Amino acid sequence: MAILTGSCRFGLWHVHVTWQDDLVYRVRFARVGVPGPVPDEILRYCAGRPADLSSFRSVATEGESTFAAIYRAVREIPCGETATYGEIARRVGTAPRAVGSAMARNPTPIVVPCHRVVAKTGMGGFSPDPAIKEALLAMEQRVCKGPRAGNERS
Repeated sequence: MAILTGSCRFGLWHVHVTWQDDLVYRVRFARVGVPGPVPDEILRYCAGRPADLSSFRSVATEGESTFAAIYRAVREIPCGETATYGEIARRVGTAPRAVGSAMARNPTPIVVPCHRVVAKTGMGGFSPDPAIKEALLAMEQRVCKGPRAGNERS
């Protein structure tokens, strides 16, 4: 199967996804969409419906680098919850700054949910706009932690 690229909406943003089967190569937020398919679970997630993104692999988690270990630890944060840069650093055996650097370079946000990593004293950054991080976390609070939420993870 060929590598596919498409986009869907998340609020005012378009979420571009480059993927093949269950492997996601890139996710990015943009102001303009691109035609093409997006995996159904990512469509559900971006529409604010329960979705399980754990079945996707990410190019970011492959290998034995410190960043890959950080990305694997971040994937373990349950939907609707957060962890600090320091907490992830302790799990992986590195420094919080390394976690911040990894989050800034994450090629597959949403699949590796870097929006769930927050600063000890606030939200922390998110590219291209910290408001996306806030919107993702608010959506997850409704979907994953709301009164009818099940055990969905993303």
